[in-house]
Amino acid sequence: MNKLKVGIAGYGVVGKRRHYFMNKHRDLKLVGVCDKTFNESRSSDDGIIKFNNYKDLLNECSLDILFVCLTNDIAAEVTIAGLKKGLHVFCEKPPGRNVEDIENVIKVENKNPTLKLKYGFNHRYHDSVKMARKLINSGEMGEVINIRGVYGKSKIVSFESTWRTERKIAGGGILLDQGIHMLDLINLFCSEFIEVKSIVSNSYWKYDVEDNVYAIMKDTNGIVAMLHSTATQWQHKFNLHIALTEGYIDLFGILSGSKSYGQEKIEIVRRDKDSVTGQREKKSLNFLNDNSWRDEIFEFAEAIKKNKKIEFGNSMDALKTMKLVYAIYYNDNKWRKKFNIKNPNL
Repeated sequence: MNKLKVGIAGYGVVGKRRHYFMNKHRDLKLVGVCDKTFNESRSSDDGIIKFNNYKDLLNECSLDILFVCLTNDIAAEVTIAGLKKGLHVFCEKPPGRNVEDIENVIKVENKNPTLKLKYGFNHRYHDSVKMARKLINSGEMGEVINIRGVYGKSKIVSFESTWRTERKIAGGGILLDQGIHMLDLINLFCSEFIEVKSIVSNSYWKYDVEDNVYAIMKDTNGIVAMLHSTATQWQHKFNLHIALTEGYIDLFGILSGSKSYGQEKIEIVRRDKDSVTGQREKKSLNFLNDNSWRDEIFEFAEAIKKNKKIEFGNSMDALKTMKLVYAIYYNDNKWRKKFNIKNPNL
């Protein structure tokens, strides 16, 4: 099989990281990139053509796949342009600034059923998450009762840019940028959510996007999930606690490019009904490598080559998670009125 020709729209930190991992796949070849920081409208480097806007990349480069690694305000627009051009598209999270963005993408996707569309929710591919999912799906630890997630950063401004603090570009703050990963994992272990209560705040950093979100949600099976998404953690933190009828699973830390969330670890505790502490058996495992970005790209390539469905990160996953983000925004009355948040109709 000839190599699939890839273009990357947005060649910053994330775009370059995607390039690094696609180089590890024998059937993918990067042939073109675009980024607004490129001075020339077209140049070439190591066989890769560089453009300073995405339209030239799409019109002048022969591509099979487009990776969209752009800011939230333009992500949906470029995803739609790629699909209309007949390309398979991989877009980073979030899929846009709001629910309407992803709904517009889906309309175009439905008109192009042979094309593959995937969104970059790489946390599902972490080894700790995969082990938790396997355990829960096996049924050996019973049914899920509740979930508590904390995902925190030390600040809201990222090291590579400040656009995430601007509502007109980002659409939202810490929840839409980072907490969306935790919501995607919560969706992985729950059914449809039917009730949401929330408090959304920007009282510390004072930007027009949120720096703290506190949410409690109930699904159709009665599972209650709680989330704290925060930019005032002062030390990066990831913790997902899943309580089941026969024990609990704790995920601590998440391996990332910054290495700032600590050791990735899973703790599995089985329940003993007769003991004072309630614990019968405790098992801990540490994970040393983050293969999530690689595995995500490889799965996407496999779906294209073998015409398979996108298992994780498909447009329905993205829509479900975006609706939950906006249900959290909407259910804080003050936040809803302040920014005219529309009801996402879960």
